[in-house]
Amino acid sequence: MQINILGSVSISTNEKHRTIRANKVRAFLALLALEAGRAVSNEDLADELWSGHLVGNTRNALQAHATRLRKVILGSAQQRQGASVLRAVHNGYLLEVPPECVDSNRFLDLAARGAAELPVRPDRSLVLLQQALVLWQGPALLDAGDGLRARSAAALLDERRLTAWENLVSAYLAVGDDGGAIAELRQLVARYPLRERFCELLMLALYRTGRQGEALDLFQWTRRRLDEELGIQPGVPLQRRHTEILAQDPALTLPSAVMSSRREPAAART
Repeated sequence: MQINILGSVSISTNEKHRTIRANKVRAFLALLALEAGRAVSNEDLADELWSGHLVGNTRNALQAHATRLRKVILGSAQQRQGASVLRAVHNGYLLEVPPECVDSNRFLDLAARGAAELPVRPDRSLVLLQQALVLWQGPALLDAGDGLRARSAAALLDERRLTAWENLVSAYLAVGDDGGAIAELRQLVARYPLRERFCELLMLALYRTGRQGEALDLFQWTRRRLDEELGIQPGVPLQRRHTEILAQDPALTLPSAVMSSRREPAAART
């Protein structure tokens, strides 16, 4: 059984995909999935599902949601497994599955391994990061409700996704696939125009493919967007990249050009 939270909250098994219609049951599963293998107290579950609003009988309400969730699990797995995956424990519930059964945990593992490989084996990094990003089906915890834990986890996962994309296009550039990097980066810059690292990498890829003018125009476009929307100037890494392209710095063709600003404190803004 696989639990999916990188997009809509759902359960998959044997290539069958089951959505969960009830809002509170989705939120219930999402919080347990975020803590897979660890017990979550009734108090924490109630805070997540009802955000401090009074509920007549919290324990009974949680039991009802647990019963409904078990029915979903039973529809996705063998009956014995369904009965044991979601367990009631002292003052709480436990989703007894290995962490890798939750897609977000697989993503984080693959993304971390991909980032570690980037400086030494960018070809391997590229494969790992592609495997990580293909797990996403939409914004994290898309329909998990407005509970604080779900929203905090969603924000963290979405940020990790952006970092994985940065590393992916860096890997494209590191292996010499400038065209692949440009294809990815044009979409990313359009979606996240204030993310300076995407702009910087696209400027580098354009310059390496003989489009210095486009790279410089992109810098000016980003500078205007930052000024108009945030009232700030580009960060040091982006300004340095602009200066290097103006000077046609020979170092821009080296692998180190991809990694240099990656090691510096980023001025990334979303």
